Amino acid sequence: MELYDEDVRAILQLLDASTFDELEVETDRFRLTLRREGGAWTRETRTLGSAREMDTSSLLRTSAVDAVAASPHPRADGWLAVTTPLPGTFYRSPKPGAPAFIEVGAHVTPDTVVAIVETMKLMNSVYAGSHGRVAAISQNDGELVPQHAVLMFIEPDAA
Repeated sequence: MELYDEDVRAILQLLDASTFDELEVETDRFRLTLRREGGAWTRETRTLGSAREMDTSSLLRTSAVDAVAASPHPRADGWLAVTTPLPGTFYRSPKPGAPAFIEVGAHVTPDTVVAIVETMKLMNSVYAGSHGRVAAISQNDGELVPQHAVLMFIEPDAA
């Protein structure tokens, strides 16, 4: 099931018209929490399980596989692809002029924020999803990326 811009707009309109102060939505791909504070909505998002082995047998990952094939970075077997569950603008740092969240060679854990993707003026954190070392970054800062775009590759820690 995909969530479209129209769906998000409809959800926000329902929330604005309601008396609820909080909404939490969780799927196997993401967790979204919206809270009303002082009349305005705040949100927290978390991408779940974003680092996955590229598997051409999975139809759900077809666009991610296509993005890997088109990537200018060579890919070693066993590298994990960190993808975005939403289309939007890819940012390597939390704000203009700030240091990047991570660089190639950085060690990450599943909870490490490696980037943000701005979708409809909402900043969505992207997490590494696994333990390892950032092997390659596939997108340019400020680049518009489609849903399931490969943002970077992680070489998993040796078991």
